[in-house]
Amino acid sequence: MSAARLVRLADLAGVALFAAEGAMVALAAGLDLLGILVLAFTTALGGGVVRDVLLGATPPDALRGWHYPALAFAAGAAVILAHGAVPQFPPMLVITLDAAGLALFAVAGTQKALSAAMQPFVATLLGTITGVGGGVIRDVLLAQVPRVLNADIYASAAFAGAVVLVAARRCGASPALAGIAGGLACFSLRMFAARYGWHLPRPGWL
Repeated sequence: MSAARLVRLADLAGVALFAAEGAMVALAAGLDLLGILVLAFTTALGGGVVRDVLLGATPPDALRGWHYPALAFAAGAAVILAHGAVPQFPPMLVITLDAAGLALFAVAGTQKALSAAMQPFVATLLGTITGVGGGVIRDVLLAQVPRVLNADIYASAAFAGAVVLVAARRCGASPALAGIAGGLACFSLRMFAARYGWHLPRPGWL
């Protein structure tokens, strides 16, 4: 599988997962129907838009056609419809969707940066930004401290996944194999951190 196709598939899957997760968070916050769809849209597309702007790829891929916005709104609408049958979504479901979206976007962002001939370290940073950008916008719209700044391992998981991907590519792995390795590393680290409450050191711990 080519790097471009991998980025496209990871982006689309990440959009669907992050849109659903954003809609669930919006429902829990008591937003109305428009607010839920707006939060689904921004959570799903925010990180990719920031990545493309930093890469000089304008207009961003997410805004060049109807596929990405339509997918984000469809995923948000599906959550609204499911809410009638399942009034309260399990917190672990939200965390799992968030971790999966984080992994997919970290992979997509890093692969796209490498394809644009970015240096490996810069590619890992852009992969991290792609993964956390939408969530930061979501939390700001909800007037909350962004989760990336105070949650158990989050941005660090995206960065670790990006590092694994870059290292695998440098070792000669195909884009698909490197993407799978990076995505699994990100997803696993995020889920273990959520399960066991892992955190980076805080000043009081030093």
